[in-house]
Amino acid sequence: MAEEQRAEVSAETRDTGGAQETAEGPAEREERKNGVAPQVSDELAENMKHGWADTERHDLAPIPQAAHTARRRAELSARFPGERLVVPAGRLKTRSNDTDYPFRAAVEYAYLTGDQTENGVLILEPTGESGHEATLYLLPRSDRESGEFWLSGHGELWVGRRNSLTEAERLYGLPVKDVRTVPDLLKEARGPVRVVRTHDATVEAALTDKITAERDEELRVFLSEMRLIKDDFEIAELTRACASTARGFEDVVRVLDKAVATSERYIEGTFFLRARVEGNNVGYGSICAAGPHATTLHWVRNDGPVRPGDLLLLDAGVETTELYTADVTRTLPISGRFSALQRRIYDAVYDAQEAGIAAVKPGAKYRDFHEAAQRVLTERLVEWGLLEGPVERVLELGLQRRWTLHGTGHMLGMDVHDCAAARRETYVDGTLEPGMCLTVEPGLYFQPDDLTVPEEYRGIGVRIEDDILVTEDGNRNLSAALPRRSEDVEAWMAELGVRG
Repeated sequence: MAEEQRAEVSAETRDTGGAQETAEGPAEREERKNGVAPQVSDELAENMKHGWADTERHDLAPIPQAAHTARRRAELSARFPGERLVVPAGRLKTRSNDTDYPFRAAVEYAYLTGDQTENGVLILEPTGESGHEATLYLLPRSDRESGEFWLSGHGELWVGRRNSLTEAERLYGLPVKDVRTVPDLLKEARGPVRVVRTHDATVEAALTDKITAERDEELRVFLSEMRLIKDDFEIAELTRACASTARGFEDVVRVLDKAVATSERYIEGTFFLRARVEGNNVGYGSICAAGPHATTLHWVRNDGPVRPGDLLLLDAGVETTELYTADVTRTLPISGRFSALQRRIYDAVYDAQEAGIAAVKPGAKYRDFHEAAQRVLTERLVEWGLLEGPVERVLELGLQRRWTLHGTGHMLGMDVHDCAAARRETYVDGTLEPGMCLTVEPGLYFQPDDLTVPEEYRGIGVRIEDDILVTEDGNRNLSAALPRRSEDVEAWMAELGVRG
Protein backbone atom coordinates (compact mmCIF):
# COMPACT_ATOMS: atom_id res chain seq x y z
CA MET A 1 0.00 0.00 0.00
CA ALA A 2 1.36 3.45 -0.83
CA GLU A 3 2.71 5.19 2.25
CA GLU A 4 0.52 8.24 1.76
CA GLN A 5 -2.58 6.02 1.67
CA ARG A 6 -1.47 4.19 4.79
CA ALA A 7 -1.00 7.53 6.51
CA GLU A 8 -4.48 8.58 5.36
CA VAL A 9 -6.07 5.49 6.91
CA SER A 10 -4.08 5.97 10.11
CA ALA A 11 -5.20 9.57 10.44
CA GLU A 12 -8.80 8.75 9.66
CA THR A 13 -9.09 5.86 12.07
CA ARG A 14 -7.18 7.42 14.92
CA ASP A 15 -9.98 9.81 15.92
CA THR A 16 -13.35 8.15 15.42
CA GLY A 17 -14.88 8.47 18.82
CA GLY A 18 -13.06 5.31 19.88
CA ALA A 19 -14.48 3.12 17.14
CA GLN A 20 -11.18 2.64 15.30
CA GLU A 21 -8.07 2.59 17.42
CA THR A 22 -5.60 1.52 14.77
CA ALA A 23 -5.24 1.24 11.00
CA GLU A 24 -4.01 -2.32 11.37
CA GLY A 25 -6.12 -5.44 11.30
CA PRO A 26 -5.38 -8.56 13.35
CA ALA A 27 -3.08 -9.97 10.66
CA GLU A 28 -1.03 -6.78 10.55
CA ARG A 29 -0.84 -6.64 14.34
CA GLU A 30 0.41 -10.22 14.38
CA GLU A 31 3.10 -9.32 11.84
CA ARG A 32 4.19 -6.31 13.85
CA LYS A 33 4.24 -8.37 17.07
CA ASN A 34 6.59 -10.79 15.33
CA GLY A 35 8.88 -7.99 14.23
CA VAL A 36 7.67 -7.87 10.63
CA ALA A 37 6.52 -4.53 9.26
CA PRO A 38 3.03 -4.95 7.76
CA GLN A 39 3.12 -4.78 3.97
CA VAL A 40 0.19 -4.14 1.63
CA SER A 41 0.95 -3.73 -2.05
CA ASP A 42 -0.43 -0.85 -4.07
CA GLU A 43 -2.12 -3.42 -6.31
CA LEU A 44 -3.96 -5.06 -3.40
CA ALA A 45 -4.93 -1.70 -1.95
CA GLU A 46 -6.39 -0.63 -5.30
CA ASN A 47 -8.13 -3.98 -5.76
CA MET A 48 -9.86 -3.72 -2.39
CA LYS A 49 -11.45 -0.39 -3.33
CA HIS A 50 -13.64 -1.82 -6.05
CA GLY A 51 -16.18 -4.52 -6.82
CA TRP A 52 -18.43 -4.14 -3.77
CA ALA A 53 -22.21 -4.24 -4.14
CA ASP A 54 -24.44 -1.47 -2.82
CA THR A 55 -26.07 -2.96 0.30
CA GLU A 56 -28.04 0.11 1.40
CA ARG A 57 -31.44 -0.99 2.77
CA HIS A 58 -34.40 1.16 1.76
CA ASP A 59 -37.28 -0.82 3.26
CA LEU A 60 -36.51 -0.38 6.96
CA ALA A 61 -39.38 0.40 9.33
CA PRO A 62 -38.99 2.19 12.68
CA ILE A 63 -38.14 -0.05 15.62
CA PRO A 64 -41.18 -1.11 17.70
CA GLN A 65 -40.35 1.22 20.59
CA ALA A 66 -39.67 4.33 18.45
CA ALA A 67 -42.83 6.10 19.63
CA HIS A 68 -41.94 5.31 23.24
CA THR A 69 -38.36 6.57 22.95
CA ALA A 70 -39.64 9.80 21.36
CA ARG A 71 -42.05 10.31 24.26
CA ARG A 72 -39.26 9.64 26.76
CA ARG A 73 -37.01 12.21 25.09
CA ALA A 74 -39.84 14.74 25.23
CA GLU A 75 -40.24 14.13 28.96
CA LEU A 76 -36.51 14.58 29.46
CA SER A 77 -36.56 17.77 27.39
CA ALA A 78 -39.34 19.24 29.51
CA ARG A 79 -37.36 18.64 32.70
CA PHE A 80 -34.19 20.46 31.57
CA PRO A 81 -35.24 23.38 29.34
CA GLY A 82 -32.47 25.43 27.77
CA GLU A 83 -29.73 22.91 28.58
CA ARG A 84 -27.68 20.67 26.31
CA LEU A 85 -28.05 17.03 27.39
CA VAL A 86 -25.48 14.40 26.42
CA VAL A 87 -26.18 10.68 26.83
CA PRO A 88 -23.46 8.28 25.60
CA ALA A 89 -23.84 4.58 24.85
CA GLY A 90 -20.44 3.63 26.22
CA ARG A 91 -17.40 1.94 24.72
CA LEU A 92 -15.98 -1.51 24.41
CA LYS A 93 -14.11 -2.69 27.49
CA THR A 94 -10.98 -4.77 27.26
CA ARG A 95 -11.25 -8.28 28.61
CA SER A 96 -7.61 -9.19 28.06
CA ASN A 97 -4.94 -7.96 25.66
CA ASP A 98 -6.77 -7.36 22.37
CA THR A 99 -10.08 -9.05 23.21
CA ASP A 100 -13.13 -7.17 24.46
CA TYR A 101 -16.14 -8.00 26.57
CA PRO A 102 -19.42 -8.25 24.65
CA PHE A 103 -20.84 -4.74 24.43
CA ARG A 104 -24.01 -3.72 26.24
CA ALA A 105 -25.24 -0.18 25.75
CA ALA A 106 -25.70 2.08 28.77
CA VAL A 107 -29.27 1.80 30.03
CA GLU A 108 -29.97 5.54 29.81
CA TYR A 109 -28.88 5.61 26.16
CA ALA A 110 -30.81 2.51 25.10
CA TYR A 111 -33.90 3.72 26.99
CA LEU A 112 -33.93 7.02 25.10
CA THR A 113 -32.97 5.75 21.63
CA GLY A 114 -33.56 2.01 21.24
CA ASP A 115 -30.04 1.78 19.77
CA GLN A 116 -27.43 -0.58 21.22
CA THR A 117 -24.34 0.53 19.27
CA GLU A 118 -21.01 1.10 20.99
CA ASN A 119 -19.65 4.67 20.91
CA GLY A 120 -23.04 6.14 20.06
CA VAL A 121 -24.00 9.48 21.62
CA LEU A 122 -27.45 11.10 21.97
CA ILE A 123 -27.36 14.89 22.20
CA LEU A 124 -30.38 17.05 22.94
CA GLU A 125 -29.65 20.59 21.75
CA PRO A 126 -31.83 23.30 23.31
CA THR A 127 -33.95 25.16 20.76
CA GLY A 128 -34.67 28.09 23.05
CA GLU A 129 -36.03 28.50 26.53
CA SER A 130 -38.00 25.28 26.04
CA GLY A 131 -37.69 22.33 23.72
CA HIS A 132 -34.78 20.41 22.26
CA GLU A 133 -33.66 18.98 18.95
CA ALA A 134 -32.45 15.42 19.49
CA THR A 135 -29.65 14.05 17.31
CA LEU A 136 -28.15 10.59 17.44
CA TYR A 137 -24.43 10.35 16.64
CA LEU A 138 -23.18 7.02 15.32
CA LEU A 139 -20.25 5.68 13.35
CA PRO A 140 -21.08 5.55 9.61
CA ARG A 141 -20.35 2.64 7.28
CA SER A 142 -16.67 1.74 6.85
CA ASP A 143 -14.97 3.67 4.08
CA ARG A 144 -13.93 1.54 1.10
CA GLU A 145 -11.82 4.18 -0.62
CA SER A 146 -9.30 4.60 2.21
CA GLY A 147 -9.20 0.90 3.09
CA GLU A 148 -10.46 1.45 6.62
CA PHE A 149 -13.08 -1.29 6.25
CA TRP A 150 -10.48 -4.04 5.94
CA LEU A 151 -7.29 -2.58 7.41
CA SER A 152 -8.78 -1.49 10.72
CA GLY A 153 -9.38 -4.17 13.32
CA HIS A 154 -12.73 -2.45 13.94
CA GLY A 155 -13.63 -2.15 10.28
CA GLU A 156 -16.72 -3.86 8.94
CA LEU A 157 -14.80 -6.70 7.30
CA TRP A 158 -13.58 -7.72 10.76
CA VAL A 159 -16.59 -7.02 12.98
CA GLY A 160 -19.59 -6.94 10.64
CA ARG A 161 -21.76 -4.48 8.79
CA ARG A 162 -23.01 -1.32 10.47
CA ASN A 163 -26.15 0.58 9.61
CA SER A 164 -25.61 3.58 7.42
CA LEU A 165 -26.58 6.90 8.98
CA THR A 166 -29.62 7.04 6.69
CA GLU A 167 -30.66 3.53 7.74
CA ALA A 168 -30.28 4.50 11.39
CA GLU A 169 -32.54 7.53 10.87
CA ARG A 170 -35.25 5.24 9.52
CA LEU A 171 -34.87 2.83 12.42
CA TYR A 172 -34.72 5.26 15.33
CA GLY A 173 -36.87 8.10 14.05
CA LEU A 174 -34.50 11.01 14.64
CA PRO A 175 -31.62 12.72 12.81
CA VAL A 176 -28.36 10.75 12.79
CA LYS A 177 -24.90 12.23 12.23
CA ASP A 178 -21.27 11.08 12.30
CA VAL A 179 -20.08 10.44 15.87
CA ARG A 180 -16.54 11.44 14.92
CA THR A 181 -17.68 15.07 15.01
CA VAL A 182 -18.84 14.88 18.62
CA PRO A 183 -15.60 15.78 20.47
CA ASP A 184 -15.18 19.03 18.53
CA LEU A 185 -18.89 19.78 18.78
CA LEU A 186 -18.83 19.44 22.55
CA LYS A 187 -15.61 21.42 22.95
CA GLU A 188 -17.28 24.33 21.18
CA ALA A 189 -20.54 24.02 23.12
CA ARG A 190 -21.83 27.10 24.88
CA GLY A 191 -24.39 27.34 27.66
CA PRO A 192 -25.33 24.83 30.36
CA VAL A 193 -24.50 21.18 29.65
CA ARG A 194 -25.26 17.94 31.47
CA VAL A 195 -23.84 14.50 30.67
CA VAL A 196 -24.53 10.98 31.91
CA ARG A 197 -21.14 10.11 33.39
CA THR A 198 -18.92 7.00 33.58
CA HIS A 199 -19.81 5.63 30.14
CA ASP A 200 -17.51 7.56 27.78
CA ALA A 201 -14.30 9.22 28.95
CA THR A 202 -13.74 10.92 25.58
CA VAL A 203 -17.11 12.63 25.75
CA GLU A 204 -16.49 13.76 29.32
CA ALA A 205 -13.00 15.05 28.42
CA ALA A 206 -14.51 17.18 25.66
CA LEU A 207 -16.79 18.78 28.26
CA THR A 208 -14.08 19.59 30.82
CA ASP A 209 -14.87 22.86 32.64
CA LYS A 210 -18.43 22.80 31.23
CA ILE A 211 -19.99 20.24 33.59
CA THR A 212 -20.28 19.64 37.33
CA ALA A 213 -20.78 16.39 39.18
CA GLU A 214 -23.81 17.76 41.04
CA ARG A 215 -25.68 18.81 37.89
CA ASP A 216 -24.82 15.60 36.08
CA GLU A 217 -26.09 13.57 39.01
CA GLU A 218 -29.43 15.37 38.75
CA LEU A 219 -29.68 14.16 35.16
CA ARG A 220 -28.83 10.58 36.13
CA VAL A 221 -31.36 10.60 38.97
CA PHE A 222 -34.14 11.93 36.74
CA LEU A 223 -33.49 9.27 34.10
CA SER A 224 -33.54 6.60 36.81
CA GLU A 225 -36.85 7.84 38.20
CA MET A 226 -38.38 7.97 34.71
CA ARG A 227 -38.01 4.19 34.58
CA LEU A 228 -39.98 3.58 37.79
CA ILE A 229 -43.20 3.40 35.77
CA LYS A 230 -43.07 0.95 32.86
CA ASP A 231 -44.96 1.66 29.64
CA ASP A 232 -46.79 -0.94 27.55
CA PHE A 233 -43.69 -1.81 25.53
CA GLU A 234 -41.63 -2.39 28.66
CA ILE A 235 -44.31 -4.53 30.31
CA ALA A 236 -44.49 -6.70 27.19
CA GLU A 237 -40.70 -7.11 27.24
CA LEU A 238 -40.66 -8.05 30.92
CA THR A 239 -43.45 -10.55 30.29
CA ARG A 240 -41.43 -12.04 27.44
CA ALA A 241 -38.34 -12.22 29.65
CA CYS A 242 -40.25 -14.11 32.32
CA ALA A 243 -41.66 -16.59 29.79
CA SER A 244 -38.20 -17.36 28.44
CA THR A 245 -36.86 -17.65 31.98
CA ALA A 246 -39.55 -20.20 32.85
CA ARG A 247 -38.46 -22.28 29.87
CA GLY A 248 -34.86 -21.97 31.03
CA PHE A 249 -35.79 -23.35 34.44
CA GLU A 250 -37.55 -26.26 32.76
CA ASP A 251 -34.40 -26.91 30.73
CA VAL A 252 -32.39 -27.12 33.95
CA VAL A 253 -34.76 -29.55 35.65
CA ARG A 254 -34.64 -31.86 32.62
CA VAL A 255 -30.84 -32.16 32.87
CA LEU A 256 -30.42 -32.34 36.65
CA ASP A 257 -29.03 -35.86 36.30
CA LYS A 258 -26.24 -34.49 34.09
CA ALA A 259 -25.55 -31.73 36.62
CA VAL A 260 -25.25 -34.39 39.34
CA ALA A 261 -22.66 -36.12 37.17
CA THR A 262 -20.70 -32.89 36.61
CA SER A 263 -21.23 -29.68 38.61
CA GLU A 264 -23.21 -26.47 39.01
CA ARG A 265 -21.63 -25.30 35.76
CA TYR A 266 -23.86 -27.67 33.81
CA ILE A 267 -26.84 -25.82 35.24
CA GLU A 268 -25.33 -22.44 34.43
CA GLY A 269 -24.54 -23.47 30.86
CA THR A 270 -27.99 -24.97 30.32
CA PHE A 271 -29.78 -21.80 31.36
CA PHE A 272 -27.34 -19.64 29.39
CA LEU A 273 -28.21 -21.52 26.21
CA ARG A 274 -31.87 -20.59 26.60
CA ALA A 275 -30.95 -16.96 27.31
CA ARG A 276 -28.82 -16.69 24.17
CA VAL A 277 -31.31 -18.47 21.92
CA GLU A 278 -34.36 -16.48 23.02
CA GLY A 279 -32.79 -13.24 24.22
CA ASN A 280 -29.67 -11.14 24.32
CA ASN A 281 -27.99 -12.75 27.31
CA VAL A 282 -28.57 -13.52 30.95
CA GLY A 283 -29.61 -10.39 32.79
CA TYR A 284 -27.01 -10.96 35.52
CA GLY A 285 -24.62 -13.66 36.65
CA SER A 286 -26.72 -16.78 37.24
CA ILE A 287 -26.70 -18.13 40.79
CA CYS A 288 -26.68 -21.94 40.51
CA ALA A 289 -26.14 -22.77 44.16
CA ALA A 290 -26.41 -26.41 45.25
CA GLY A 291 -26.28 -27.62 48.84
CA PRO A 292 -24.55 -25.24 51.26
CA HIS A 293 -23.69 -22.83 48.45
CA ALA A 294 -27.35 -21.77 48.61
CA THR A 295 -26.54 -19.89 51.81
CA THR A 296 -24.19 -17.56 49.90
CA LEU A 297 -26.41 -14.81 48.52
CA HIS A 298 -24.43 -14.13 45.34
CA TRP A 299 -22.88 -17.51 44.62
CA VAL A 300 -21.83 -17.06 40.97
CA ARG A 301 -18.73 -19.26 40.91
CA ASN A 302 -21.01 -22.19 40.09
CA ASP A 303 -18.20 -24.72 40.34
CA GLY A 304 -19.49 -26.93 43.15
CA PRO A 305 -21.02 -30.41 43.20
CA VAL A 306 -24.72 -31.12 42.72
CA ARG A 307 -25.68 -33.87 45.16
CA PRO A 308 -28.91 -35.88 45.42
CA GLY A 309 -30.74 -35.04 48.63
CA ASP A 310 -29.56 -31.41 48.63
CA LEU A 311 -31.44 -28.33 47.47
CA LEU A 312 -30.60 -26.28 44.37
CA LEU A 313 -31.18 -22.54 44.64
CA LEU A 314 -31.39 -21.26 41.05
CA ASP A 315 -31.57 -17.47 40.68
CA ALA A 316 -31.48 -16.55 36.98
CA GLY A 317 -33.12 -14.35 34.37
CA VAL A 318 -33.22 -14.06 30.61
CA GLU A 319 -32.51 -10.60 29.20
CA THR A 320 -34.49 -9.88 26.03
CA THR A 321 -32.94 -8.51 22.86
CA GLU A 322 -34.28 -5.11 23.94
CA LEU A 323 -32.38 -5.43 27.26
CA TYR A 324 -35.23 -6.07 29.71
CA THR A 325 -34.48 -8.80 32.24
CA ALA A 326 -36.42 -11.20 34.39
CA ASP A 327 -35.17 -12.07 37.89
CA VAL A 328 -36.59 -15.33 39.21
CA THR A 329 -35.52 -17.75 41.94
CA ARG A 330 -36.69 -21.24 42.69
CA THR A 331 -35.29 -23.60 45.30
CA LEU A 332 -35.59 -27.17 44.05
CA PRO A 333 -35.00 -30.58 45.68
CA ILE A 334 -32.33 -32.16 43.49
CA SER A 335 -33.81 -35.62 43.99
CA GLY A 336 -37.32 -34.39 43.22
CA ARG A 337 -38.75 -34.43 46.75
CA PHE A 338 -38.15 -32.26 49.82
CA SER A 339 -37.08 -33.81 53.08
CA ALA A 340 -39.28 -33.00 56.08
CA LEU A 341 -36.95 -30.23 57.30
CA GLN A 342 -36.36 -28.83 53.82
CA ARG A 343 -40.13 -28.65 53.29
CA ARG A 344 -40.62 -26.95 56.65
CA ILE A 345 -38.14 -24.22 55.78
CA TYR A 346 -39.36 -23.95 52.19
CA ASP A 347 -42.99 -23.60 53.22
CA ALA A 348 -42.09 -20.82 55.64
CA VAL A 349 -40.42 -18.89 52.83
CA TYR A 350 -43.40 -19.57 50.54
CA ASP A 351 -45.83 -18.23 53.15
CA ALA A 352 -43.64 -15.16 53.60
CA GLN A 353 -43.62 -14.57 49.85
CA GLU A 354 -47.39 -14.95 49.68
CA ALA A 355 -47.73 -12.28 52.35
CA GLY A 356 -45.29 -10.04 50.51
CA ILE A 357 -47.04 -10.40 47.15
CA ALA A 358 -50.41 -9.67 48.75
CA ALA A 359 -49.00 -6.36 50.01
CA VAL A 360 -48.07 -5.19 46.48
CA LYS A 361 -50.85 -2.88 45.28
CA PRO A 362 -51.39 0.72 44.22
CA GLY A 363 -51.15 3.16 47.10
CA ALA A 364 -49.21 0.80 49.34
CA LYS A 365 -45.89 1.90 50.69
CA TYR A 366 -42.91 0.35 48.94
CA ARG A 367 -41.69 -1.07 52.25
CA ASP A 368 -44.98 -2.85 52.99
CA PHE A 369 -44.19 -6.06 51.11
CA HIS A 370 -40.81 -6.36 52.80
CA GLU A 371 -42.30 -5.88 56.27
CA ALA A 372 -45.10 -8.38 55.58
CA ALA A 373 -42.63 -11.06 54.49
CA GLN A 374 -40.25 -10.39 57.37
CA ARG A 375 -43.06 -10.74 59.90
CA VAL A 376 -43.98 -14.22 58.64
CA LEU A 377 -40.36 -15.39 58.68
CA THR A 378 -39.86 -13.97 62.17
CA GLU A 379 -42.97 -15.75 63.45
CA ARG A 380 -41.61 -19.07 62.16
CA LEU A 381 -38.15 -18.51 63.64
CA VAL A 382 -39.75 -17.83 67.03
CA GLU A 383 -42.06 -20.83 66.64
CA TRP A 384 -39.09 -23.10 65.88
CA GLY A 385 -37.28 -21.88 69.00
CA LEU A 386 -34.43 -20.26 67.08
CA LEU A 387 -35.34 -16.81 68.42
CA GLU A 388 -36.87 -15.77 71.71
CA GLY A 389 -40.08 -13.79 71.29
CA PRO A 390 -42.20 -11.88 71.34
CA VAL A 391 -42.24 -11.32 67.59
CA GLU A 392 -42.53 -7.52 67.93
CA ARG A 393 -39.35 -7.41 69.99
CA VAL A 394 -37.46 -9.49 67.44
CA LEU A 395 -38.62 -7.28 64.57
CA GLU A 396 -37.77 -4.09 66.45
CA LEU A 397 -34.22 -5.33 67.06
CA GLY A 398 -33.91 -6.93 63.62
CA LEU A 399 -32.71 -10.20 65.14
CA GLN A 400 -34.29 -12.26 62.35
CA ARG A 401 -31.81 -10.80 59.91
CA ARG A 402 -29.16 -13.30 60.99
CA TRP A 403 -31.07 -15.74 58.76
CA THR A 404 -33.16 -13.51 56.45
CA LEU A 405 -30.17 -11.34 55.52
CA HIS A 406 -31.47 -9.16 52.68
CA GLY A 407 -34.31 -6.90 51.60
CA THR A 408 -37.34 -8.63 50.13
CA GLY A 409 -37.16 -7.12 46.65
CA HIS A 410 -36.19 -4.35 44.26
CA MET A 411 -37.34 -2.61 41.10
CA LEU A 412 -36.83 -4.49 37.85
CA GLY A 413 -36.42 -3.42 34.22
CA MET A 414 -33.43 -2.77 31.96
CA ASP A 415 -31.24 -3.30 35.00
CA VAL A 416 -31.83 -6.23 37.31
CA HIS A 417 -31.71 -3.70 40.15
CA ASP A 418 -33.46 -1.01 38.16
CA CYS A 419 -33.85 2.67 39.03
CA ALA A 420 -30.97 2.42 41.49
CA ALA A 421 -30.16 6.15 41.28
CA ALA A 422 -33.71 7.21 42.18
CA ARG A 423 -34.10 9.35 45.26
CA ARG A 424 -35.04 7.62 48.48
CA GLU A 425 -38.34 9.46 48.72
CA THR A 426 -39.46 8.24 45.29
CA TYR A 427 -38.24 4.66 45.71
CA VAL A 428 -37.76 2.89 49.05
CA ASP A 429 -39.73 5.54 50.98
CA GLY A 430 -42.20 5.98 48.13
CA THR A 431 -45.62 4.63 47.19
CA LEU A 432 -46.38 1.89 44.67
CA GLU A 433 -48.11 2.93 41.44
CA PRO A 434 -49.53 0.99 38.49
CA GLY A 435 -46.77 0.17 36.02
CA MET A 436 -44.08 -0.43 38.61
CA CYS A 437 -42.42 -3.84 38.39
CA LEU A 438 -40.56 -5.30 41.34
CA THR A 439 -39.34 -8.58 42.74
CA VAL A 440 -40.62 -10.26 45.90
CA GLU A 441 -37.92 -12.61 47.16
CA PRO A 442 -37.81 -13.59 50.83
CA GLY A 443 -35.33 -16.21 51.96
CA LEU A 444 -33.92 -18.14 54.91
CA TYR A 445 -30.23 -19.01 55.03
CA PHE A 446 -28.63 -21.18 57.69
CA GLN A 447 -24.88 -21.00 57.26
CA PRO A 448 -22.86 -24.26 57.44
CA ASP A 449 -20.84 -22.91 60.38
CA ASP A 450 -23.74 -21.39 62.36
CA LEU A 451 -23.55 -22.95 65.81
CA THR A 452 -26.69 -21.13 67.01
CA VAL A 453 -29.01 -23.47 65.08
CA PRO A 454 -29.45 -27.23 65.29
CA GLU A 455 -26.99 -29.13 63.12
CA GLU A 456 -29.65 -30.36 60.71
CA TYR A 457 -30.48 -26.75 59.70
CA ARG A 458 -26.89 -25.89 58.80
CA GLY A 459 -26.16 -25.55 55.08
CA ILE A 460 -29.79 -25.11 54.04
CA GLY A 461 -30.67 -22.01 52.01
CA VAL A 462 -34.08 -21.27 50.49
CA ARG A 463 -35.23 -18.31 48.40
CA ILE A 464 -38.33 -17.90 46.24
CA GLU A 465 -38.50 -14.92 43.89
CA ASP A 466 -41.08 -13.66 41.42
CA ASP A 467 -41.49 -10.58 39.24
CA ILE A 468 -44.59 -8.64 40.23
CA LEU A 469 -46.27 -5.92 38.16
CA VAL A 470 -48.36 -3.35 40.03
CA THR A 471 -51.72 -3.06 38.27
CA GLU A 472 -54.70 -0.72 38.68
CA ASP A 473 -56.46 -3.18 40.97
CA GLY A 474 -53.60 -5.04 42.62
CA ASN A 475 -50.76 -6.96 41.02
CA ARG A 476 -49.88 -9.56 38.40
CA ASN A 477 -47.19 -12.19 38.82
CA LEU A 478 -45.28 -12.15 35.52
CA SER A 479 -43.36 -15.32 36.44
CA ALA A 480 -46.36 -17.34 37.65
CA ALA A 481 -45.72 -20.03 35.02
CA LEU A 482 -43.21 -21.56 37.41
CA PRO A 483 -44.79 -23.40 40.38
CA ARG A 484 -44.06 -22.18 43.88
CA ARG A 485 -45.88 -24.34 46.44
CA SER A 486 -43.73 -27.25 47.61
CA GLU A 487 -46.16 -29.93 46.43
CA ASP A 488 -46.54 -28.21 43.06
CA VAL A 489 -42.78 -27.99 42.67
CA GLU A 490 -42.46 -31.72 43.28
CA ALA A 491 -45.25 -32.54 40.81
CA TRP A 492 -43.72 -30.24 38.18
CA MET A 493 -40.30 -31.83 38.57
CA ALA A 494 -41.83 -35.30 38.31
CA GLU A 495 -43.52 -34.32 35.03
CA LEU A 496 -40.10 -33.23 33.74
CA GLY A 497 -38.54 -36.58 34.66
CA VAL A 498 -37.19 -36.03 38.19
CA ARG A 499 -38.74 -38.58 40.53
CA GLY A 500 -37.43 -39.03 44.03
